Amino acid sequence: MTSTNDIRRAFLDYFAGTGHTRVPSAPLVPYNDPSLMFVNAGMVPFKNVFTGLETRDYTTATSSQKCVRAGGKHNDLDNVGYTARHHTFFEMLGNFSFGDYFKEAAISHAWTLLTKEWGIDPDRLTATVYHTDNEAFELWKKIAGLPEERIIRIATSDNFWAMGDNGPCGPCSEIFYDHGDHIPGGPPGSPDEDGDRFVEIWNLVFMQNVQEAGVVIGDLPRPSIDTGMGLERIAAVLQGKHDNYDIDLFKALIAESGDLTHTSTDGEHRASHRIIADHLRSTSFLIADGVLPANEGRGYVLRRIMRRAMRHAHILGAKDPLMHRLVPSLVAEMGGAFPELVRAQPLIVETLEREETRFRQTLDKGLKLLDEATAALGKGDTLAGATAFKLYDTFGFPYDLTEDALRAQGIAVDRAGFDDAMAQQKAAARAAWKGSGDTASDDIWYDIADTQGSTEFTGYAATTGEGEVVALVRDGARVESAAAGESVMIVTNQTSFYGESGGQAGDSGVVSNTGGLKASVTDTGKPLGKLHAHHATIEAGTIKVGDVVRLDVDAARRNRVRANHSATHLLHAALRRQLGEHVTQKGSLVADDRLRFDFAHPKALSAEEIASVEAEVNRHIRENDAVTTRLMTPDDAIEAGAMALFGEKYGDEVRVLSMGRDSDASWSVELCGGTHVDALGDIALFKITSESAVSSGVRRIEALTGEAARLYLTSREEALKAAAASLKTAPEDVPARVAAMAEQLKKIERELAEAKKTLALGGGAGSGQADEAPAPEMIGDVAFLGRVVDGLDPKGLRGAIDDMKTQLKSGVAALVAVNDGRASVAVGVTDDLTARISAVDLVKAAVAALGGQGGGGRPDMAQGGGPDGGEADAAIQAIKAGLT
Repeated sequence: MTSTNDIRRAFLDYFAGTGHTRVPSAPLVPYNDPSLMFVNAGMVPFKNVFTGLETRDYTTATSSQKCVRAGGKHNDLDNVGYTARHHTFFEMLGNFSFGDYFKEAAISHAWTLLTKEWGIDPDRLTATVYHTDNEAFELWKKIAGLPEERIIRIATSDNFWAMGDNGPCGPCSEIFYDHGDHIPGGPPGSPDEDGDRFVEIWNLVFMQNVQEAGVVIGDLPRPSIDTGMGLERIAAVLQGKHDNYDIDLFKALIAESGDLTHTSTDGEHRASHRIIADHLRSTSFLIADGVLPANEGRGYVLRRIMRRAMRHAHILGAKDPLMHRLVPSLVAEMGGAFPELVRAQPLIVETLEREETRFRQTLDKGLKLLDEATAALGKGDTLAGATAFKLYDTFGFPYDLTEDALRAQGIAVDRAGFDDAMAQQKAAARAAWKGSGDTASDDIWYDIADTQGSTEFTGYAATTGEGEVVALVRDGARVESAAAGESVMIVTNQTSFYGESGGQAGDSGVVSNTGGLKASVTDTGKPLGKLHAHHATIEAGTIKVGDVVRLDVDAARRNRVRANHSATHLLHAALRRQLGEHVTQKGSLVADDRLRFDFAHPKALSAEEIASVEAEVNRHIRENDAVTTRLMTPDDAIEAGAMALFGEKYGDEVRVLSMGRDSDASWSVELCGGTHVDALGDIALFKITSESAVSSGVRRIEALTGEAARLYLTSREEALKAAAASLKTAPEDVPARVAAMAEQLKKIERELAEAKKTLALGGGAGSGQADEAPAPEMIGDVAFLGRVVDGLDPKGLRGAIDDMKTQLKSGVAALVAVNDGRASVAVGVTDDLTARISAVDLVKAAVAALGGQGGGGRPDMAQGGGPDGGEADAAIQAIKAGLT
C-alpha cells in the first residue's frame, strides 16, 4: 500500500524533478485575501503572482497546500462525517506555471504522473473540458489517447474558473476516476453524474482570459496554469478505497479514537469517529497557524469545529476530554510533512483540553434543555428559532451544533426564527448602550459594529495583510470615499494594525492599493473596544468603501513597542519579587520610544532596589526564553496564577502571556491582549531611567529597551568622558575626583564664611582694621554695634551676633546681610538688658524697613528678612530708633 505521506512526497518529487520549485504550504490564514476566512485552495498563496502584483524568483512551482473549508460560501461542515469525501481540512496538491508552460505541458504532466508514475489504469480516467475549448479537447486525444466519448464537453461554470468578477479566468479540464460499475452513478455531464462512481481527482485550470464584471474582455498576456488535486481523494484511489475515511491516515486516527472511547468505529458510531478525526486535523492545524478559539471571526469558526467534535466525543460516551489525547497520533501521521504541527503540539494539546473541559461543563445543561424542547417533537417537525438562540446565547451552542444534534431525529431548526432572535438581542444591546460621552460619534461606531461586525486583528502573526474597507469616518460622519489631502478614519474587516488599548500605543504605517492609493496611518484607535479605526491622511489616490487595501504596519516601530510591552511584564514580576506581592500595576504606557509603569508601593525605591530590579529583568532577557500564549477564561487564568492588568476589561476569554522561567514555572504570567516579542532576547536591553512618586502610595518607573536603552547609556558614557576631560582624570576616577573636589569646596565655603564673619566684626574690606573691634555707638545708656555686610550667609548671622555680644559685654548687636538683592537681619541683646529691651521688637522694626513682615526669636536673639536689600541702612536706623 502507498501511504498518504508517500503520495505527497511522490507528487512533490515528480514536479521538483521537472524543474518546479517546491514551495512550502502557506498558513491557513490568508493575509493576502480579505475575502477569504481561510485558505481554501492551493492557488490562494499565489493569487498576487497570477495577477502580476507580486513577482517571485521562479516561474513554476509545486506545493501541498493546507486548506480549510468550514466558513463562508465554502463551508463543508454540515456534511463532514456523513459523506465519503467532505472534509473541513484537506491538502491540495498542485503544480503552477506563472507565464511559463501552458495546456500541453499541464496535460502531459498530469497524464504522465497518473498513469506512468502511479500506474493508474488509463481506462478508468475520463477528462472534461469547457465546451468551447477545442484546444484542450484535441490535446487530450493527442497526449492521452483518450477516445472522444471520454473527453466530455461541459458548458457550465463547473469548467470555467474565475478569481472573481474581475481579473484572470479561464477554462478548466477536470480528471475523473471511475471506481467501477458496482457503485451507482454516471460520468460527468450525464443525468447520473451526482452518483459516487466517477470522482473528480484533479482540476487543471488554464488561466488565459481576463474579465470585468463577469464578462470576458480579452486574453492574458502571459497564460498560466493552476492545478489542484485533493491528497485524500488520490490516496483513496491509489490505496484501492472508495471512501476517503478508509485511507491510512484517517484509519489511524479513527482507530485511536475507538481505542480511547472503547467503542466500535463502525455502525451507529461511524459518523462520530469520522467527525472527530476530521475535526482534529482542522482544529490542530488552525491552532498551529495562530488561530485560537474566540466568539467572533476565525476563532469562532474554530470553536464551532472543536465543539462539534467534542459533542460527538460525548455521544461516544467519553467521560473525560478526548480530543487532546488524539494529538500525538496526528503529529505522528503528519508532523514529518508539517513541522509547525510538532512545534505547536503543547499549545494544541492545552487548548483542546481546556476548551473541551469548559464545553463539557455546559454541554449537559444545553442538551437537557434541547431534550425538553424537543420532547413533543417528532421526525419532520421543526425546533423554534428562539429556543435554538437560547442554546447559543446561554450555553454557547453554535446554530449548526443544534442542527447536528437533531439530525438523527429528523428534526429541523427554524433558521429564520434564530436570526430574528439574534436581531432582537442586538437591538436591545444597542438601546442599552451608554456611549463614552460623544453621542454622535458613539452612534456612528455602533452603526458600523452592528452592520459590519468587529474588526478581526491579524497582527499577532503578521505586520502586513489585506482588508476590505467597510467604513470611512470623516469629521464625525460616515462617508463613502476620501481623496488626496483629506484626513479620514478607515475601518476594515480585518487588519494587522493594533488598536490602542491596555496601555499599548496604536500602530502606524501605510494603507495602499494597486489603484494608486497611499494613506499614511499615524495612529490606530479601538472604538467600542471592537473596531480598529486607522487614523490616516490620504497622500495619493482615492479610497472608497468596498475597496480591498493592503495594510502595512511600521514593523520597526511595532517591534520597539513589542519589546517595551514585554519588558513591562518582566518589570512587574521583578518588582513583586523584590518588593513584595503588594506591588500591583496601577497604569502603564507602552510606546515605541519608552515605557512607563505605575505600581502600588508606599515609599521610594532605594538605589540598590532599582539596580536589583533592573538586573533581574536583564537576566531573563539574556536567557532568551520563548514567550508563550494561551487562551483561557479570566477565572481559569487567574486561578492558574495569571496577573490581571489594571484598567483592562476582560471578556469570556483572555490571552495569557507567559515569560521567563522560575524553577519549573513561568516567571511572569499575565492576562494581556497586546503584542509581544517571540523570545525575550528580542528586548535586547532594559534600563530604568527614573523612579518617582505619582500620588500617595503609587510610584512610577520609566525605562527604555533595545536601541533606545543603548543610546541612553552611550549618552551617559559620553557625558562621563566629557566630565573626565574637564577634570583631567580618567573616566573611572571621576567619582573619587568629584568627591575630593566636593570636600575641598566645603572647606573653602567654611573658610569664606569665617572670613565674612570676621569682616562683619572687624571693619570694612581694605581698611587695614580687620582685626580691630569696631567701636560701639552709645544710644542713651545702651551701647549699640550695628553693621551692613554683603554676601554673609544668613545661617552665619547667629554666630556673628554672639561674637558681637561678647565684644560688647553689655549692649545691642545688629547685622544686616545682603544676598542677591534680599536682606536678612539678626539682633542680639545681652542678658543684662533683656528685661527692658526685646530683640524680637527690634527685628520686626528692621524687617518692616526691608519691606517684609514678621520676624521672631527670643528676647536675647531674633532674626527675620525682607525683599529689599537696598534698604539695609534703613533697617539699621530702625533698630537704633527702637532703642531711644
